[in-house]
Amino acid sequence: MLSAYDLAIDTFVPMLTSLRNLLAKGSDSAITKGRDPAALVSARLAADMFTLSQQVQLACHHAADGVARLTGGESERIGPPDETYEALLARVARTIDRLRRAPQAAFEGAESREIRIALPDAGIAFEMNGAQFLRDWALPQFYFHLVTAYGILRHNGVAIGKADYAGIAGRYIRPLAPPKG
Repeated sequence: MLSAYDLAIDTFVPMLTSLRNLLAKGSDSAITKGRDPAALVSARLAADMFTLSQQVQLACHHAADGVARLTGGESERIGPPDETYEALLARVARTIDRLRRAPQAAFEGAESREIRIALPDAGIAFEMNGAQFLRDWALPQFYFHLVTAYGILRHNGVAIGKADYAGIAGRYIRPLAPPKG
């Protein structure tokens, strides 16, 4: 049975590693084409959507916030988005490092821990247990922003594909057994 630690850390860290690799390919692609990678920082899929910088920031936030809430820690405030490509890469690296240092023991009781996400401006709050929070909030929010960052890079001509995004699945590849008989 998967624990909250297994599901959170073993999802967020490899997928953030994929994001870091996607961003590196974005920078390399821009440089190869004689463009400034900084132009990608403010790129969007649509005018009413967040920029690449904000998508990366929010993917990292939802991973770190998810772990903080599941372990009984404090949620961090979301600061301003990064303004340089190097800062985006550094944010992802810091988040991966932080998640790797999360002690497994801190997740004890995480599935039943009460989680409350207040939205004071709207006058509402989400209230759920840790398992519901991870399944219905943290993971969907994380993946939404991660895949949107992928989409922005792809839309801007970066030669990436599904294998770059979902490389985590590669660890399950096995040779087919020869047919019997």
